Amino acid sequence: MRLQLSTWPEVEAYLKARDHIVVPIGSTEQHGPTGLIGTDALTAEMVAEGVGEAAGALVGPTINVGMAVHHTRFPGTITLRPSTLIAYVQDYVNTLMGHGFRRFFFVNGHGGNVASVTAAFYEIYAGHTALGGAGPGDNRPEPRCLLANWWECEEVKALSKELFGAREGSHATPSEVAMTWYKYPGHVKSAPLDPPQAPAGRFFGAADYRSRFADGRIGSDPSLATPENGKRVYEAAVAGMLKSFQAFVEAA
Repeated sequence: MRLQLSTWPEVEAYLKARDHIVVPIGSTEQHGPTGLIGTDALTAEMVAEGVGEAAGALVGPTINVGMAVHHTRFPGTITLRPSTLIAYVQDYVNTLMGHGFRRFFFVNGHGGNVASVTAAFYEIYAGHTALGGAGPGDNRPEPRCLLANWWECEEVKALSKELFGAREGSHATPSEVAMTWYKYPGHVKSAPLDPPQAPAGRFFGAADYRSRFADGRIGSDPSLATPENGKRVYEAAVAGMLKSFQAFVEAA
């Protein structure tokens, strides 16, 4: 059940029995010569919708643009400043809280979002406390927010090791590229990868990133990606995230 495809009476009816929502969040950034610029948002959306369908949960609009300052030397990347993303997440959650939602399960597709989104959660908690929501005798449920990175669930890590081994890398990975190719088979890309497996390492700002990792990849070999592998990765991600979601909404 997608929020965008629902009517307000349907959401009102949903809230009579449940107070949770799944929120996909990703990024719009380069993913090497063969990865789609929307990869992080597309994969998060795929997994979130899979979880929502399996759990009968409402899925909110995808946050497509994240904190991707370090990718901005590659054309097509769009970024929010950390402070902007923090404010965006606060407004998104606080608006839904006004309708009665209390548990927010964010399916994340981009590592660069983690710090800012976590900060946003604490701003939300601080705001609730400032309004007296943490005082004795207050029966209003406290908001709960969880950020879950789909690529970190055990099911995906095990499958990635089986399919790609050390050639998975950390950016423009065959796992994420394959997932988008499974969902969008008309957008499978081909380009030379030299070397086949990109170098790994750390970086600082956008210029340093581009100088160290000229084609955008970090430690990965996306030539291993196929739509067939993408289907398996997608199914593993949904299974892992579903378990995390169910534990989150069932917790006391």
